[in-house]
Amino acid sequence: MSEVKKIATRESYGKALAELGAEHDDIVVLDADLAGATKTGIFKKAFPERHIDCGIAECNMMGIAAGLSTTGKVPFASTFAMFASGRAFEQVRNSIGYPHMNVKIGATHAGISVGEDGASHQCNEDLALMRTIPGMVVINPSDDVEARAAVKAAYEYVGPVYLRFGRLAVPVINDNPDYKFEIGKGVTLREGTDVTVIATGLCVNSALEAAEMLAKDGVSAKVINIHTIKPLDVDLVVEAAKATGKVVTVEEHSVIGGLGGAVCEALSEKAPTPVLRIGVQDVFGESGPAAALLKKYKLDGEGVYEQIKAWL
Repeated sequence: MSEVKKIATRESYGKALAELGAEHDDIVVLDADLAGATKTGIFKKAFPERHIDCGIAECNMMGIAAGLSTTGKVPFASTFAMFASGRAFEQVRNSIGYPHMNVKIGATHAGISVGEDGASHQCNEDLALMRTIPGMVVINPSDDVEARAAVKAAYEYVGPVYLRFGRLAVPVINDNPDYKFEIGKGVTLREGTDVTVIATGLCVNSALEAAEMLAKDGVSAKVINIHTIKPLDVDLVVEAAKATGKVVTVEEHSVIGGLGGAVCEALSEKAPTPVLRIGVQDVFGESGPAAALLKKYKLDGEGVYEQIKAWL
């Protein structure tokens, strides 16, 4: 059996920017002295005149991006998720969100899979923060294929977009001719009748692995990939909840305010359903190898399986 191809979505981001840059001369990429880590250095090498290093000054970078967008440029402002959503929240809200500027935020190194960088850099709150900004589209791709498609879709969309990328290389799961990316539309990856597992980001692969293990126990799990946290595909979520009667959400993010929060909000209004939220359980992360952390926090396939089985 051939080994599964693994690519970090931050790598996909850098490559997608370079590809789009060759097609569209209105794209400008900004970075906060992290071009090597965010992989915008790939774009910088190809188009140095359209890459702006703003230094370690994310708040200022967001203002510059907002200004550039008023001149007809399409800026992609890039830094770690902790700094994009945390340090620069006020500027994102007031300079980009409030005037509804056509700015794309490329936030890399999200979640506990940042690993050895520890709790200060493991942003498990960004999806929740960005969801609260009116008009902000929030996207969390699951693999290389989806990340590239998301960057292209973000460019084509007129308005602010928050794109979440990871440091860890993750399996490519959407490499098929039928795959289609559409902002605000979830993707059903596996049919099932007993429980619906709704996942986002790198946890989509964990959900698929868990579904395989559940199948061996005679449990039929439907798996849905929600790459767009906002706007949420409410129709798909409600339809699946009504069909299976039980819902599990899985995310490399706090269980408060992210995918789990969005799904619970939708279901409480339209189809009250028992929900198990799997994610970071209102705690800070810690320093350690990414794979070991995902295992400890039960976000790998086995951990997700164990939690679902115990709940059922």
